[in-house]
Amino acid sequence: MQSSTNKRMLRSDVPVETTWDLTHLFENRTAWKESLLANEKKFDEIALFKGKLCSNAQTLYDCLVLLEKAYEEAVKIGTYSNLKQSEDATNPENQEDSMLYATIATRAQAKATFISSEITSLSKEAYHQLFIELPSLNVYKNYLDDIYQQKEHMLSPETELAFSSLGEVFNAPYRIYQVSKGADMQFEDFEYQEEKLPNSFALFETKYEFTPDTDLRRTAYDSFTKTLSMYNNTYASVYATEVKKQVTISKLRGYASVTEMLLEPHKVSTDMYNRQIDILFTQLAPHMRRFAQIKKEQLGLDQIRFCDLKTPLDSAFNPPANYESIQKVIIEALGVLGENYTDIIKRAFDERWIDYSDNVGKSTGAFCASPYGVHSYILISYQESMRSAFTLAHELGHAGHFNIANKTQRIFDTRPSTYFVEAPSTMNEILLANHLMKSNDSPQMKRWVILQLMGTYYHNFVTHLLEAEFQRRVYAHAEAGGGLTAKVLNGLKLSVIKEFWGDAVEIDDAAGMTWMRQPHYYMGLYPYTYSAGLTLSTAVSKEISSKGKPAVDRWLSVLAAGGTKRPLDLALMAGIDMSTTEPVQSAVSYVGELIDELERLYK
Repeated sequence: MQSSTNKRMLRSDVPVETTWDLTHLFENRTAWKESLLANEKKFDEIALFKGKLCSNAQTLYDCLVLLEKAYEEAVKIGTYSNLKQSEDATNPENQEDSMLYATIATRAQAKATFISSEITSLSKEAYHQLFIELPSLNVYKNYLDDIYQQKEHMLSPETELAFSSLGEVFNAPYRIYQVSKGADMQFEDFEYQEEKLPNSFALFETKYEFTPDTDLRRTAYDSFTKTLSMYNNTYASVYATEVKKQVTISKLRGYASVTEMLLEPHKVSTDMYNRQIDILFTQLAPHMRRFAQIKKEQLGLDQIRFCDLKTPLDSAFNPPANYESIQKVIIEALGVLGENYTDIIKRAFDERWIDYSDNVGKSTGAFCASPYGVHSYILISYQESMRSAFTLAHELGHAGHFNIANKTQRIFDTRPSTYFVEAPSTMNEILLANHLMKSNDSPQMKRWVILQLMGTYYHNFVTHLLEAEFQRRVYAHAEAGGGLTAKVLNGLKLSVIKEFWGDAVEIDDAAGMTWMRQPHYYMGLYPYTYSAGLTLSTAVSKEISSKGKPAVDRWLSVLAAGGTKRPLDLALMAGIDMSTTEPVQSAVSYVGELIDELERLYK
């Protein structure tokens, strides 16, 4: 039997040009640690305001000036630590620094807890009087309003301090999940055609899951889920702890439900949240079942299994998508957003904002971090496929958004509601698809681009939708007093998947462990926001296509607004009313039209 040469590299063996340049944050680990320790002292200065913060508007303003500066540095410090841990979770230094940062950040947060307690202790009249007394305080009004709106859910100052002091403990489930997944979970090599092939989260989710070779794909899936099953009970215990924590805190704070608590920072109603999931879960399912049938027929399968759903069609038609060639394509595709926007994208490539190789210990999936005052950093394990190119364009959408917002807003006003945050990223995927369609209008190219777009809608409207529906059922089960064992979690996930796909797809029991693959469940109600963002970007992209520059200018103004407006107001700035069912129903209809066109093109 041959041994594979396709072994994953250690971080030390990765070519430096394929990694990000963290010296833009800190020159080295020593400089980072010095800044970390110095920044903690800034929070000691902030703590001196305790007990007199709201004695007058000037005192509050002076404290917030110090807090703003300390927070800016803290963001850089935390980003550096998180990026180092993400690039290689097996590195003992990265693990040590991540824990050191978590400890000091928790202490710093505890020292500043009095700010929320003292602001929310004010009457409405006294609170509003502060802005009249000192108009310059209005630069912090959005930040202060967000705090004051939590007034009815605030506990005693002593309890809030205790909560803050336990921040590192409260964050433990997510940390345990990430460390286990990145550093401890080992996948055995699997045998395929007399060769041993390596497996990992990154290899399966970016390579094997998308291979057109059915035997290889299914063999890799069986190997992958075999390892997941070995961690099933442990991960269930970790996730159950996270859910129990959230449910308990929501009750202590007097929320009607854990969902109401987790939605508060999103600045949307429970009705909007439920409507987004309900419409997609019921109205999108018939379209996606037709899409599964197309795949089954075109792949020549007797049955289409869960692990076949991401299999590419027309795999022989594969325009160049290596990292070097795709840069030009992405920049051209985003040219519609103007020179200032594409300059940001060019800098991302030229200045090594992107870490795109794969290595042992590297975090799975892809993300973009955008520390204030520096620039964005993107993590991705790039495969030479157009699906990876769309993922890269997605993350560059976050980079474009936050580099614009960070330049135009103060640090407390840069981040919009999570409900909106995936719109700029999914917008870039749509613009890339539109560009590819225009570059070659042959039927084969049109079919291929539609398939790439379907990858975008599948990821955001199906994968993350099913995560969101799973979350709803988990929280309902937990709030009813049910235990969250591995059997229960697997069963809940399996029921969600089966209800959505019906008889169109053969769902194996191992699909129930899909919840183990995503960190989103430790990020509040993040999963549903992908579909909300894509709903908005679908509508705005149509505006850009039909109205041109005026629609582009509106969109760029929305990006520059950062977090100064609520998500519904940001959408209205772009010309879309997300308070109605029309945008999501229109997006579902658009997916149906794409599938109609695929059926026609294949016939």
